[in-house]
Amino acid sequence: MNQYAILLSAPYMLPYTDRFLPILDQLGCDVIVPEVNERLSEDEILTYAGKFDGTICGDDRYSGRVIKQCAPRLKVISKWGTGIDSIDKSVADVLGIPVFRTTNAFTVPVSDSVLAYILAFSRKQPWLDQNLKKGGWKKIPGKSLAESILGVIGVGNIGKAVLKKAHAFDMRLLGNDVIPISKEFTKEFKVDMVSLEDLLSQADFISINCDLNPTSRHLINEKVLSLMKPSAVIINTARGSIIDETALVSALEDKSIAGAALDVFEIEPLPKDSPFLSMDHVMLAPHNSNSSPLAWEAVHWNTIRNLLIGLSIPLDKFDAIKKEKMRM
Repeated sequence: MNQYAILLSAPYMLPYTDRFLPILDQLGCDVIVPEVNERLSEDEILTYAGKFDGTICGDDRYSGRVIKQCAPRLKVISKWGTGIDSIDKSVADVLGIPVFRTTNAFTVPVSDSVLAYILAFSRKQPWLDQNLKKGGWKKIPGKSLAESILGVIGVGNIGKAVLKKAHAFDMRLLGNDVIPISKEFTKEFKVDMVSLEDLLSQADFISINCDLNPTSRHLINEKVLSLMKPSAVIINTARGSIIDETALVSALEDKSIAGAALDVFEIEPLPKDSPFLSMDHVMLAPHNSNSSPLAWEAVHWNTIRNLLIGLSIPLDKFDAIKKEKMRM
């Protein structure tokens, strides 16, 4: 038996356990692999309380209650990915349990996804394709990106990447953030930093790229949606709970906004009775905008590394194993 037990529930690593379990075994870690449907609930995690020293998790619900019951054996939470809104870090901090993540992990694929949605709605490709395959020959009017205004809410790593890529299409760019953004960036890419109200009232496309936290939960609500132009499209590749989905459904049904592109949802997987599933002017994806073999591979290794740091396992052996694997 190894010195440590690890609960491995990160869904992007689970298909590759044959790669990672032998490595963790060499590093002195036995691994518990639960059945995971997107993420573990509080109760599902608690079935393993007291049985593991560290976890490699996805968006599992590590609430304060869960962390307290998993302590004192739990010594580290290593999150696969960037967002840690599903982890009560304040409780973990009080108990001395470090929470690790990989920052700036998915900037390239997520920003690519935002531009893909903008292009799809601008050029009407999905709808032209559907019409033609049904026997039609309908010329649905589109427009160039240079004719449109993009507003980005949250000008961090991903928000900046979205604005840089949109700048190459000659879009007019608006940004909004709760912290000051470097004037060098805004000048180089011709970004006007404006109030949220001004962004919503002017933008043809609104991309949500902020973190989910107590101040941003349901940031996009009925009042905010009412400020958008009837021709505007909202894009969410950040976190589902930033949008009040009930309010968004009403705005889409009333056609007070033109459409939405949603990669994330308040409840995941998306319930089978979700109104979004029957809306032609909505594009949906299963929390997939981070899709990138290169990015995933980097996060796999960094998440294991973070786990080892939290368990105070020397990294020299791990670095040697990783170097050998990269040669193969």
